[in-house]
Amino acid sequence: MFTYEVKGIRVRYADTDQMGYVYYGNYARYYEIGRVEALRSLDFHYKVMEDEGVMMPVYENRSKYLKPARYDDLLSVKVTLKELPGVRVIFHYEIRNQENALLNTGETTLVFQRRDNGKLCVAPGTLIDKLKPYFDSE
Repeated sequence: MFTYEVKGIRVRYADTDQMGYVYYGNYARYYEIGRVEALRSLDFHYKVMEDEGVMMPVYENRSKYLKPARYDDLLSVKVTLKELPGVRVIFHYEIRNQENALLNTGETTLVFQRRDNGKLCVAPGTLIDKLKPYFDSE
């Protein structure tokens, strides 16, 4: 299992709604920040993958809102991969505030898609190679 945590995401005033809560649509952005930085921590970069002809569109997104995040909160996003990617990859998320209160849980499924013809493909071998050590002991 691979886990990575992004810390220090400050809630901006523009992220909140009239009630002072983080607008629900912004959680998808926090998920994206988490997964991009998690992959970057492995020295795997979306841009390079896309330049090599593979995209990762979101296929499914789920969120569970437990408590509101508020303006000026300092958030952390914990990202977990419970299984190696194939044609798709499932990211699991936990968002917490500076007091470590669990605010949100979520999951996104992304697929690997060839840029040239739009067909699904398996995850790039470079990504599998970087993730495999986290799953070998299981």
